[in-house]
Formats: sequence, structure tokens, C-alpha cells
Amino acid sequence: MATKHISSALPAPALSAAYPMANPGYGKRSAPGQQARTRTDFSLLPTRERYVAGFVDHLPEGAVMSVKQLAKQLPLYGQQAISTALNALSVAGHLRRVRCSVTNASDETRWVFRTFWSRTARDSEWWNAYLATENSTLAASSGPDIPASDAALPPLGGPAEEPPPAPEDPGTEQAPELPAVPRQRTPDQEPAPGAEPAPPAPEAATSTSPAYLALARLGRDDHRLTLSAADCAALEAQATEWLDRGVTVDYLTGALTAGLPARVDSPLGFVRRRLVDKIPPRLPIENARSSSPGPARRILMECTDCGRPGRPEALLDGLCRPCREAHSLGEEDATRTAEIADVKLRMSNLRELLKPV
Repeated sequence: MATKHISSALPAPALSAAYPMANPGYGKRSAPGQQARTRTDFSLLPTRERYVAGFVDHLPEGAVMSVKQLAKQLPLYGQQAISTALNALSVAGHLRRVRCSVTNASDETRWVFRTFWSRTARDSEWWNAYLATENSTLAASSGPDIPASDAALPPLGGPAEEPPPAPEDPGTEQAPELPAVPRQRTPDQEPAPGAEPAPPAPEAATSTSPAYLALARLGRDDHRLTLSAADCAALEAQATEWLDRGVTVDYLTGALTAGLPARVDSPLGFVRRRLVDKIPPRLPIENARSSSPGPARRILMECTDCGRPGRPEALLDGLCRPCREAHSLGEEDATRTAEIADVKLRMSNLRELLKPV
């Protein structure tokens, strides 16, 4: 005779056949070394966290892990509840959110966002060691990480890559004979009489320095540090001094974007101040030659709650210090609320027992 197993855990909802997948390079990533799936997984978690964890655990690789999309698939809870549950799962050691620096086939670098998931709870030391291994693997790889069709960035030298404007009179026969790129006039050439002066040729994108490109991409990594072309030109000399001291572009980007405040009123002043305050020391030439450069940091962990990037060692339990303190206070409030409810229930039972029969 079959026996029905009764469990207090909410059953995980069935996966929709049309559950959206993230772009290549984004979404869910499963950590290695997980235990086999059993009926007692996540049994020590609260009901809401157990419900969300069971759903996330069954998602395929590369699935969208945004709070908004998870709330659409989990009708029992809203976005705020899902966000709080993900914070609790991060503290419990089941997930970490990171941003990875990847290079496409066009040798262009961008940051992609991934969520590493582990059915087996891991402590912070295990996650730090695993992410350090992933960082070394990405730094050692020389091929493209994501397809060019899915990760192509808009070129920074915009006007140089755009097709030339069409002539005013489309019916003339001289239009097909115009070159694709306007040729520069040599000094010994004289303009034809009556001809309009040719517009100056745009500066080639290859002449842009790595420091300028790193500053221009800050706004794409974090919108709070969006810089204009004039701002990048004004800060180019300071950023170049960083690169002259032997640091990489990834190191420069990480130093400028780590630990950003919630709001940056003046990106130009903020970046200039950091370029001055955090400039690395200049190593002696003999030491620089003898020491072998370590792998460039291509993985930055993010706070699960606010998304602030930083080194894994600085984000204990996957949360930054302000969010970790807020999470601790929330747990204390929840425990106090549960104790008050328990006392009220006991008093209600005592009143029922004291009533005359």
C-alpha cells in the first residue's frame, strides 16, 4: 500500500516551458561539487526561502535570475519578498552575484552579470577560493568568451565607423564614385576652384589611448560614472599615469568602480579625486622585471542586495557592510515578532482554559 508523504514545505512551482533565458554569458551558473538533489534540500530554511530556493535550483543553466523575472514566475511573493529571500540565500551560502569582464571576437571588453548557484550551502571561504579559481581561468583564456553578435559594443569612435552621408542630389551619377572614407588632401594639392572645402576627417579610433577607452567605458559598467568626451579627455593624463606605473586597465576600472556611493552628483570630480587618492605606488625597475605579473582580476563580486561591486573578501556572505547590518537588524526584528506572536498565542490558550465550562 502506498504511503503519502506529508511535508510542510511548499512545493516548487513547475517550470514554464517558455521561461526566458539570458543572453550568452549572463544568467545562472551552477557551482561544482554539489550534492545530489534530495527531498530534504533546503529543509533548514524558512518557508519562503525554501520555496524560492527550490525553484531556482531547478532552473537550467543560463536562465534569467533577475528579481523581476523571478517574481513573475513565483505568484506567492512580490519583488520585495523575492529580493529579501535572495539575500537570505546568499547569507546561507547558496548563491553569489558577480560581474565578469569578458572579451568578444572583436577584441572588445565588457562586463556581464552572472549568478552562481550551489544547492549545497558553502561558506564565504569556499566561495572566495572558487571565484579566485574562476578569475584565474578567465585571465588565462585568450579566446573570446561570448559571441560577437551578442556582445558587440557600440564603437567608441562613432563617427569614424558610420557610413558617409548621402549626397544632397541622389539622382546624380557621381554619387557611386565617392570613396567610402573621405581622403585627406596632401599639402601640395590645391582645392578645385568653386569646390566646397572638404570636412575634416574624423580622428581614427586607433589613436585613442587605453586610458581614454577605460574612462569612456566606466559609464557602461556603472551609470553613476558616466563621463562625457570632454571629461575623458580631461582625465586621460591622470589615467595614463596609472597605466605607466604598471597596472592593467582592469585594475584601473576596478579601483574606480569599487564601493561607489548610492548617488554620484559629479562623476568628473569623483573620478578625478579617486585617480589622485588611489594612485598605486611606482615599483622600482628591477623589482618590476623580476616579479611576474599576476592574473588580471576579471571577476568582481556584487552585493546581492544593492549590487555594489567589490572583492570577494570584502563582501562577507555576499553582502556589503551596510546591507549586512540591515539584514542582521531585519532578522532580529523578525525573531522578536515571532516571540511576541508566540506569547500572545500562549496567553490566548490560557484564557480558554480558565473559562468556566
